[in-house]
Amino acid sequence: MAELPELIQALLNPRSYPTPPDKVELVQTQMSFVLIAGDFVYKIKKPVNLGYLDYTTLEKRRALCQKELELNRRLCPEAYLDVLPIVKQGNNFVPGGKGEAVEYTVKMRRLPREGMMDFLLPQDKVTPEMLAGLAGKLADFHRRAATGAEINRFGSISAIKTNTDENFTQVAPYIGKTITPRQYERIKDYTNRFLEDNAPLFEKRVADGKIRDCHGDLHAAHICFTGGICIYDCIEFNDRFRYCDVASEIAFLAMDLDHYGRADLSASFVNAYIKASGDSDLKTLLGFYKGYRAYVRGKVGCFQFDDTHISAADKPKILANTKSYFDLALAYTRTTPILIITVGLVGTGKSTLAQNLAKRQGMVVVSSDVTRKRLANIPLTERHYDEFAHGLYSAESTRRTYDEMFTQARALLKEGISVILDASFIKSAERRTARDLATEIDADFFIVECVLSETAIKERLAQRRRKSSISDGRLEILAPQQERFEPVQEVPPEHHSKIDTSLPPEETTGKVIESLSI
Repeated sequence: MAELPELIQALLNPRSYPTPPDKVELVQTQMSFVLIAGDFVYKIKKPVNLGYLDYTTLEKRRALCQKELELNRRLCPEAYLDVLPIVKQGNNFVPGGKGEAVEYTVKMRRLPREGMMDFLLPQDKVTPEMLAGLAGKLADFHRRAATGAEINRFGSISAIKTNTDENFTQVAPYIGKTITPRQYERIKDYTNRFLEDNAPLFEKRVADGKIRDCHGDLHAAHICFTGGICIYDCIEFNDRFRYCDVASEIAFLAMDLDHYGRADLSASFVNAYIKASGDSDLKTLLGFYKGYRAYVRGKVGCFQFDDTHISAADKPKILANTKSYFDLALAYTRTTPILIITVGLVGTGKSTLAQNLAKRQGMVVVSSDVTRKRLANIPLTERHYDEFAHGLYSAESTRRTYDEMFTQARALLKEGISVILDASFIKSAERRTARDLATEIDADFFIVECVLSETAIKERLAQRRRKSSISDGRLEILAPQQERFEPVQEVPPEHHSKIDTSLPPEETTGKVIESLSI
């Protein structure tokens, strides 16, 4: 990790601030240093030129700090307080001090971490009602946002293609590192073909006034539910990334929700926005713009991977996240939804694989464990150690569970949303029902079979018993499942992948993605 600049090292000292906080935390992006100091946040732009932004002079950083303040007050006025000079006094650097400025910072009120959408999503605390409120706020913002001839230029096919071509050019050096040659070419071909085939619709969007001065960076980490709804950290450094079709803006958050494995919330948000805005054409463009936004997030990850100020210890996580966005971008080139079912004995890692796959492919997971307990009105983490094929796990309860899973899958597939049914599917009849459902909806179908040695299964089940878990799987039901397991023969080999889940989760997920016919 490169040594931090003298200014940043000094500002990590709480005594540098007018009201010293208990501690100062540093968060970095590829373009900024963010110092969290008590109740306030100070954002300082790095003196970098990344092609799409230029912060290389003090005057440019000052002007863009002021622009950031003004633009973000549109959607989060309570958080954006001021632009302050940073002055060197002796050996100290003082935000808001008197004297000649050596740097500038945007001062913000610290927003509560517990209200951030990216904090709430992993805890399953984001509801359709919250997203409806957010959609309404965005629809109102978009109606009032600036538009006109200059802004409309950025909705033209040529302007959009300038952006997409730039993305492909900037990612090209990372082929074989963060993106595979196949992904790169498939996404590029799809993008260019979609633009050509849908030129009249893009022209109509301009004529209908759908190109606006938007937020430009609308994802979960920039949304806080705190009393009202605060949407912050919009793009100030390049107008053409902010001047865009409102469909692109909505697709960004929808993509991000997909990336969290919550394609169900993504669909709920999009439908709420269409209802609030009346923008019925948006859905036709949604897949294209989702892919565009996922690709941009992957590109940003490429730049972070090369940032010398980011520690080597953080690079593997950045690399994995970057690859996941390119996986997602490729998934959006799919023209039909897909139904995937997991197959496997207890403890073989079906749920872990399903969740990881959903995040990298924009799918909804429908879990048998969750469905079974909700049908029985049982708390999800309440353990039920009934004998195999008895009680909560009787044949009748299992039939109702699978029926409800199929009902949910049918509704999602009809909306064009891909689904993973996370269950054991040890019986051929259950797998055939799933296959026939996919055929009925005209969806693709794929079986992922999870396998693991009996020794490893026993170790995992022992660990699970010591932790809170939705699953009631335990060693006592392993042998009965083994006796009743019927080999997978319902689909041709190209629609069936057998995965050894003793491998690292990222590797097993990658193997499934490689097997999917996209």
